[in-house]
Order: sequence, then structure tokens, then C-alpha cells
Amino acid sequence: MDSEAESRHLAFRAHGRHVVTCLLLDSDEILTGSDDTNINMYDVQTGALQKIFQGHDGGVWAMKQEGDILVSGSTDRTIRIWSISSGECLHVLRGHTSTVRCLAILNPATTSDGLVMPERPLIISASRDSTLRVWQLPNPDDLPTYQANSSGDDVSSAYLLNVLTGHQNTIRDIAAHGDTIVSGSFDCTVRVWRIPTGQTVHRLVGHTQKVYTVALDHESRRCVSGSMDNSVKIWCLDTGSCLFTLQGHTSLVGLLQFSHGFLVSAAADGTLRSWNPDDGTCKTVFSKRGGAITCFQHDSQKVIGGSDRTLKMWDINTGEHLRELLSDLIGVWQVQFDERRCVAAVQRNQLTYIEVLDFGARRDGMQDRGRRIVVDAHGCEIEGL
Repeated sequence: MDSEAESRHLAFRAHGRHVVTCLLLDSDEILTGSDDTNINMYDVQTGALQKIFQGHDGGVWAMKQEGDILVSGSTDRTIRIWSISSGECLHVLRGHTSTVRCLAILNPATTSDGLVMPERPLIISASRDSTLRVWQLPNPDDLPTYQANSSGDDVSSAYLLNVLTGHQNTIRDIAAHGDTIVSGSFDCTVRVWRIPTGQTVHRLVGHTQKVYTVALDHESRRCVSGSMDNSVKIWCLDTGSCLFTLQGHTSLVGLLQFSHGFLVSAAADGTLRSWNPDDGTCKTVFSKRGGAITCFQHDSQKVIGGSDRTLKMWDINTGEHLRELLSDLIGVWQVQFDERRCVAAVQRNQLTYIEVLDFGARRDGMQDRGRRIVVDAHGCEIEGL
């Protein structure tokens, strides 16, 4: 049988015993950020370690990729911009006074007014210092500024466009499109910002506890927030009014995704829920016996979610539990999937592993995953594991 058509289960060690805080997947590589301060890059087909991006002085808590450019944020209060192909740190952006908790790369897009905004790609960063910062994404042709920073010349101001102030506590999540940013904070509020002016358009008040997650539906001019008060709220971007309060979760709502026509929330009560954003009703409950949902992703066909011991997959339309992808785990930290593969960062036997489930030609995740093949940093199989 053609190896490209076969399903495979590949696994390899990563970051020692440290937590994987960020995970990015594309057709060729896997990028992992960790609280060990490093970012690792692996070959998605062999599991071989290709590069280690070193430079942060604290744990990496946010990562975004744009082509050959990788942007990372850390507890060391800096944002680093890397060349993925060379592994070189090109720029260090300073200014935040606490952990950089969230990042977004914002590319020009058509707004509801028919304008193309922003004029050039931007980086949006948000921090435990309660501020957001808007930066120009350095052009790949720009001369590296890392050495200049090392010698004491601060070039961050060359890329800084604005500092957005108003939140009174940690900013936990952001979403952005066109000329709009939405931020959720531990001050129990959601703010809608206009990028060209840096001003707050709406301060959305209604949650009674910390806001942990936000999502943006720019086409329908709505945003969504999830909170420690167990609720999900849908807001109108134009008026700032709360359209619906979605009830059903019995614990912290820590994750939201609004994509592929589905609004899905995940909570510490061990469930995921799919909602109708047009009337606020719950369409489906994906129950997962065990601890809090720590990560999930969905598309138009399936939901894959992880908690303390397992990684499971459901049919997003019917709620049917399709299969258990991984089991006998200590923890599941991150998950990402594409048309062919599902990649999860997990803890087994007190060690951190990256598990790559290649579903083969069928690409629906329903074939047997086969023998788990553990490989070393060179991509060579390790006998007896």
C-alpha cells in the first residue's frame, strides 16, 4: 500500500517534563512553545527535531505564524520575531511590563464599510500589564534589530503604533479583524477597540467574573465571550448590546471558537457545547467524563477535544462520539489538526510527548491508528517504547 495512504501514529519526546503552552501545525512542520523558554520545530512526517529557537528568558505563552515569520510572546515581557527558515531572531519588541499573554497577526482585510484595513500587516499583543500594543509587522527585508537591542539601542518604538489602555486587570484573550480588536480581561469586561484611533468603541459589561476567552464574527458584526461566571455572551459590535447570554455550562468557560459556521465553547465542567448564534440556543452537548476541557479544535465535520486523560473526537453535527484518539494520559495541553493529521501535546509518565495521528488517505480520523511508533530527535524509531 502507498505509504501516503496509510494511517500512522507517531510520537516523540519534547521539552523534557515542561508544559507545551503553544502549538502550531502546517503541512511540513510542527512548532511548539514551552514554559522551558524554548520553541522547537519538528518534521511533521518523521518527528525529527529540526530547530530550537532560543532567546526568551521566560516561558513562551503565545505564538503566531505568518509565512516564514514566527512571532512569540513570553513571561520575559518581550515579543520576538523569528525567521523560521534560518532560526534567527530578527527583532525583539519591548514595552510590556508583564507577561505577554496573547498575540494576533492581523493582515489587511475588507471591513464592513468596504475598506481594506489595516493598510499593512500588524501584530497585536496583550499582556498581564492590562494593556494592548499595536505594532507593525516588520518586513522580511528589514535589517535584523536583535543585535541593536542587545547593545542597548531600543528599536521597539520604530514598530510600535499604539498602546491601548483601559482594562484594569490582566488581558486573557484577544481577537482581531480589519480595523477592530476585541479583548477579554480579568476585570470582568470585554472591550471593542478601533485600531486606527486606538480608542475603545464599546466597554461590554455583563459578566460577573473574569473573562477568559473571546471570539469575533466579523461578518455578522458580533463578538462572543466566555467567563468564570459559567456563561457565554454574544454581543453586537455596532451597539455594544448583549444579544444573548448562553447558559448551560456549570463551570468556567475557558475556550471559544467561532468558525466554519459553528460556535463552540469548552468549559471546566468537562463538556463542549455547540450553539446557534442567531437565537442563543444550545444545539449539541459533547460530554467528556473527566476533568476540564483543556484544548479543542473543530471544523465543519468534527470536534476534537482533550482533558486530563484522553483525547476524543465527536461528530459536530450530531454530537455522536466517534472515537477515542488517545488514552491513558496524565494531561492534554494542546491540539491542532488539519485535513490529514491531528497533533497533540500530552503528558505521559511524567514526560512530555508530541503525538501525531496521521489518518491517511481517508482523512476522516476513523481508521485504526495502528501501532504507536516512538522516535528520537533524529526521527529514528526507539525500540521497546
